[in-house]
Amino acid sequence: MNMQAPELVRFRKNNTGQDYVVGDIHGCYELLMTRLDAMKFDRKHDRLFSVGDLVDRGRDSFKCLKLPLEPWFFAVRGNHELLMRDALNGKNELLWIKNGGIWGLDYDIDILRELVNKIVGNLPLAIEVETSTGQVGIIHADVTSGTWGRFSETHDTWSCERIKMREGCLEPVKGIDRVYVGHSVLEAPLKLGNVIHIDTGPAHTNTLTILNLADKPPD
Repeated sequence: MNMQAPELVRFRKNNTGQDYVVGDIHGCYELLMTRLDAMKFDRKHDRLFSVGDLVDRGRDSFKCLKLPLEPWFFAVRGNHELLMRDALNGKNELLWIKNGGIWGLDYDIDILRELVNKIVGNLPLAIEVETSTGQVGIIHADVTSGTWGRFSETHDTWSCERIKMREGCLEPVKGIDRVYVGHSVLEAPLKLGNVIHIDTGPAHTNTLTILNLADKPPD
């Protein structure tokens, strides 16, 4: 079982297409495809970066699980990927089921485990992308250390503290121009310090946030 996922993967500037970031997808494969088609996403030249939580809650978690196999799609690991990985390897199965993993019962457990270990085992904890407007970081929930490059899988895939504190937590993450995160469901993207929260709960709201990394982030 490959559990040695990289901590940080860096990408150079995309000189042939556009780079986008998408919020938590949570099994909403058809919604994602509809959005990409509407924005004329070019799979040969554009890249889509994900803040994680590809699976659970939506009806197409298996299709979303396989998105990282696409050459244009790059994701960090979210807490739901970790719940799924742990459950399929014999740890806290009920916790995953309670949090939307019931879809996994429809598949052969051995085949699903092999696929999950392969895919999640290669998802980094964080991604950094060079853009025309600065260095952009992508991580699932937050950079709890306050400094880009100092990560914690346990805290950075689960933390809700910045959202809970809202205006009391405007301290920017050091060492990076801005960071995109998901995990905490909001009605619309929200910028706190230099951290932009983009999980708009598509499985419940049918709203999936996709932003161009070269654009100025929302205030």
